[in-house]
Amino acid sequence: MAADVIVAIDAGTTGVTVLGFDAQARVIHKGYREFKQHYPQPGWVEHDADEIWQVTEALLREALEAFGERVAAIGITNQRETTVVWDKETRRPYHHAIVWQCRRTAARCDALRAHADTIRQKTGLVLDAYFSGTKLEWILQNVPAAKQGAAAGRARFGTIDTWLVERLTKGQAHVTDPTNASRTLLYDIHAKRWDPELLALLGIPASVLPEVKPSAGLFGHTVGFGREIPITGIAGDQQAALFGQGCVEPGSAKNTYGTGCFALLNAGQERVESQNGLLTTIACDRRGAPVYCLEGSVFIGGAVIQWLRDELQLLPSAADSSTLAAPDNGGVYLVPAFVGLGAPYWDQDARGLITGLTRGTNRGHLIRAALESIAYQSRDLIDALAADLGQPLSELRVDGGASTNDLLMQFQADVLGIPVARPRNVETTAQGAAFLAGLGCGLWKDFAEVEEVLAIDRTYAPALPPQAREQLYAGWKRAVGQARTV
Repeated sequence: MAADVIVAIDAGTTGVTVLGFDAQARVIHKGYREFKQHYPQPGWVEHDADEIWQVTEALLREALEAFGERVAAIGITNQRETTVVWDKETRRPYHHAIVWQCRRTAARCDALRAHADTIRQKTGLVLDAYFSGTKLEWILQNVPAAKQGAAAGRARFGTIDTWLVERLTKGQAHVTDPTNASRTLLYDIHAKRWDPELLALLGIPASVLPEVKPSAGLFGHTVGFGREIPITGIAGDQQAALFGQGCVEPGSAKNTYGTGCFALLNAGQERVESQNGLLTTIACDRRGAPVYCLEGSVFIGGAVIQWLRDELQLLPSAADSSTLAAPDNGGVYLVPAFVGLGAPYWDQDARGLITGLTRGTNRGHLIRAALESIAYQSRDLIDALAADLGQPLSELRVDGGASTNDLLMQFQADVLGIPVARPRNVETTAQGAAFLAGLGCGLWKDFAEVEEVLAIDRTYAPALPPQAREQLYAGWKRAVGQARTV
């Protein structure tokens, strides 16, 4: 039987999805499970890395039982900056994983401000608690077993991709790819290597770091799954989505609507320095060599709807947001700066607020304001991308779970004033990982073989008059101004 199935593991922030793709890059299998979120202190967010592995292993075994010898390779995409440190002998974490949303190292970042320019020049990143470097430093300084393990050469660090490969290969491979390495504050995106100066700045021993390998290629083989299956594709979730959307030409852009929102623009092989609060980072492209991209990150996107559902109990389910939202916001704006504001503001001390409340404000207005906040924050990113590009975008490609919300996508087109195109398969993050793995194992010779699956499901044309659009957005900017501390 021909090995013609790629299994993609999408290890997200709230759950893991495992999909099977056939030789035509069509989805033929899907499994999903959530895992627990831990909030030990206000602003702190953690995951149990062992639980992430257990969920992943169970889903992967289901896929392998379904396809057996047909599985040609595995691809992995992951929440990026989330940090795990473990013992290489026992393969057990020293501490819960510190999630990308966690703000515990904000004060440390403030103390490092004198080095912000050096960090930006080498890594393309702003100095913020969002990234892995200060999280890793925190674990090595505050968890005695991790500190001792590092001193003894037993400690290993990784983002979730590295952690999963560690478990899949039973410790035989300690690896990552450039898209994940470039999110650590430790990787020089020019020299394409871990930077000794930045390691010394944060007191990180080089021995804990994984080997950085191309996004499409052999990372290792599974152990304990009946046979050795090659792992041939890895990319951070947002770069995987960019690739999975087919944004392989300079100037093409996508926005992913997940727990957060992430807008990326393919900038080509020449580094572009943002003048508008965006990040310069590494993407993967169809030739397998890294290229640069500009990125804007919103920390709380779809998570604001989860907040309405779980904390305020205003929604029975996230899917009900479109039907329970009011026809307009009634003058209400919700700024979901629960863990600070990301791009283009980079205000880690900002906190959420609701403004414009009146006696007539009801549940529908709050739900509408929450949905609109996702679109407004995304416009902040798209405006910054267009400013750096020097011209407006002609179209925005969208994906992620919240992109299936027709109300949100229509309002996104309205507030941007450009068409918003949603693909038939919104699981483009996993699709990107599958593309990389298929190219890495030779199932597909080049990107052209899988481009035909990038069909558009629906395009939303802007319907809001320009004056109304700008009035609404001006209200958003005033609300953000109230939330900001810098």
